[in-house]
Amino acid sequence: MVHGLLIARVAPADADDLLQDVFLQAWRLLPSLREPAAFGAWLAAIARHRAVDHLRVTPPVDPLDDRARAWPTADAHLRAERAMAAIRALPEAYREPLILRLVEGMTGPEIAERTGLTPGSVRVNLCRGMKLLRERLARGDRDVG
Repeated sequence: MVHGLLIARVAPADADDLLQDVFLQAWRLLPSLREPAAFGAWLAAIARHRAVDHLRVTPPVDPLDDRARAWPTADAHLRAERAMAAIRALPEAYREPLILRLVEGMTGPEIAERTGLTPGSVRVNLCRGMKLLRERLARGDRDVG
């Protein structure tokens, strides 16, 4: 979940490093967690804040990195980059659930449990987000990728 929240906001290479930062910060802040049942939402908030902090001090970079060589074809890599750019351009309410579902492979109930959202909100956001994503990819938004 944390990895998905991070790659919804930052480059995948940065997300790996930030993942460790999030868990170190959570470990240090654990005594401040008042409600253990809210752990997932609390951890998600730490991840979101860490991504925002990172973006404040790190200039944006080209999303094409060395991992491009690992893709079977350049076309497949470009399609994946375009899809990720389209997801990142969506409103946050849709972006996070879509990344957690499509990239991290989480189910709707898992997303709800780990982020603190209600199952109904996750279901609606996934449905609306997928519809918007399909529309944007179908028309080839120039705002994307």
